[in-house]
Amino acid sequence: MTYNLILVKITIVKNILIITDGTEFIHSTALLIKDALPGYKVKICNAEDFSGTDLLPVELFFIGCEKSKPQSFTYLEQLLDHINLASRKCGVFSSNEKTSKYLASILKDCEVYTGRHLLVKEDVNNDIIKNWVNELLEG
Repeated sequence: MTYNLILVKITIVKNILIITDGTEFIHSTALLIKDALPGYKVKICNAEDFSGTDLLPVELFFIGCEKSKPQSFTYLEQLLDHINLASRKCGVFSSNEKTSKYLASILKDCEVYTGRHLLVKEDVNNDIIKNWVNELLEG
């Protein structure tokens, strides 16, 4: 009796979502984050175009804005107040401490893991972004 052994390679593509306020500086940071995630399917969207179903296929998502309480984050704030994301991770990035605290406040009730927040300055580079992203992936 002979047996044939068939090996099947299964590739699981992990989806990642980056939600921004649409400002040029934050969007350019989102592109750097995307570049730091080779092998992942990364979608970047403005908060005003975001739908709650966008979070369904992701284990890791990022949110970033330049100033606290942008109008485009209204729906996102409401959603995060009524959803449990305890098994997920979220990378928080902003250009200042006040905005970072605002983003932390809108995430507190959904129980998502955020790790260290990234304060983005004009001199941010790929290495800083890659290290931060890797911390989140491993955390």
